[in-house]
Amino acid sequence: MKILIIDDEKDIVSFLSRGLKAKGYVVDAAYDGEQGAFLARTGRFDLIVLDGNLPKMDGLAVLKQIRREGVRVPVLALTVNADPANKGLMFKEGADDYLTKPFLFEEFLWRVQALLRRPQVISSRTWRMGKLCLDPKSQLASRNGRRIYLTGKEYALLELFFRRRQEVLSRSQIMEQVWENNADPFSNTIEAHIMSLRKKLNSAGEADYIHTIPGRGYKFSLTRC
Repeated sequence: MKILIIDDEKDIVSFLSRGLKAKGYVVDAAYDGEQGAFLARTGRFDLIVLDGNLPKMDGLAVLKQIRREGVRVPVLALTVNADPANKGLMFKEGADDYLTKPFLFEEFLWRVQALLRRPQVISSRTWRMGKLCLDPKSQLASRNGRRIYLTGKEYALLELFFRRRQEVLSRSQIMEQVWENNADPFSNTIEAHIMSLRKKLNSAGEADYIHTIPGRGYKFSLTRC
């Protein structure tokens, strides 16, 4: 899952990013309201963490703009202002939860996980395809009951394929969903990770789960293409 953090305090962004990445999330960051609003409107994220006090455009203005533009991604608002009236404004404009600074990372993570569960009811159950299983809650994959050990990026790839199974995903779509915005789009990192994931998923005699569609991308299916 991919999270956008919009906060001008680089130490906080770094702290939250490290913690989220350690839990398997992909994280992008913006350090002012204008950049944050642009990324929120043009990118594909599962959650936005939005600070209330931002340069160029404050958090409330960002929230108003992205909701007006039709962005329905859950938003966790962060602020040093504990005034109930301020909280009320954020909720009124479309915030889904609110956390006052300073806070413990554990509480932040609980709120992130709770928000990510709300719009994706499917994530509360195990996904299955053939003999392959993925449990999003524990972030564990298994085949024939035996655990498959995946790196963070391999897990993120597999989760994306399960979510979009039977669809043809282009290289750019995969890059956008699984890698940070500053990743080199011309590197062979996608191909290398997909090759590694294929080897881990496929056992002797089983059909390939990940199919290459020449000139278009990749498809996750048990049916040969």
